[in-house]
Amino acid sequence: MPSTQVAFHDLGRMPYDVAWALQRRLHAARAADSLGDTLLFCEHPPVITMGKSGKSHNLLVSQADLRRRGVDYFEVERGGDLTYHGPGQLVCYPIFKLARLREVQRFVRRMEESVIRALAAFGCPGERRLDHPGVFVGGAKIASIGAAVRSGVTFHGFALDVCTDLTMFALINPCGMPATPVTSITRECSRRVTLAETKPPVREALEAVYDIELVPSPLPIAVGTATDAADIA
Repeated sequence: MPSTQVAFHDLGRMPYDVAWALQRRLHAARAADSLGDTLLFCEHPPVITMGKSGKSHNLLVSQADLRRRGVDYFEVERGGDLTYHGPGQLVCYPIFKLARLREVQRFVRRMEESVIRALAAFGCPGERRLDHPGVFVGGAKIASIGAAVRSGVTFHGFALDVCTDLTMFALINPCGMPATPVTSITRECSRRVTLAETKPPVREALEAVYDIELVPSPLPIAVGTATDAADIA
């Protein structure tokens, strides 16, 4: 039996900044021990985010051009460089309290392992790279990982390309890796794979790897507004 129950919320499609604000509210509650571990699934409209180690030259178009294309842009506190989120991508945000700070690397490896196990359900041989977090198939990146840890609590997480428009990655050097192509489950399977198909194996893999039971629950905190992310410390 799993050792821990974790509240699970499938948010559907949600603007990035609204989900970011919600994460930070949940993070603050978890850090204060007024809430247990929580895991979010969601999908975002087109958005590019830059992590705290990001380099501006990895954005290959101007922010004005992004606005013309209807693509949002945010600089956030997760690790890593630039990445793209958009329709057809499954995003997972675990808000977990770590027993020790030195467990951060293990936490990241477990995210990778969860994605690798989920990909196996589609016959995709996922693999790690020792020099870079994330999951790859045949040398192409299929899942990006960018976590943040504050007060011993994780937030942000991973993004798995399911049926994503991969041409959008041409706007950036994804994760600062211009020589590394990107792929999706749909491309690897040579058929359209949906998020609805992908969520159950990802959820099952997360439960197995983290030894948890994901329990669907109502959100204990209001979703808030798009401006909340800038207001929450």
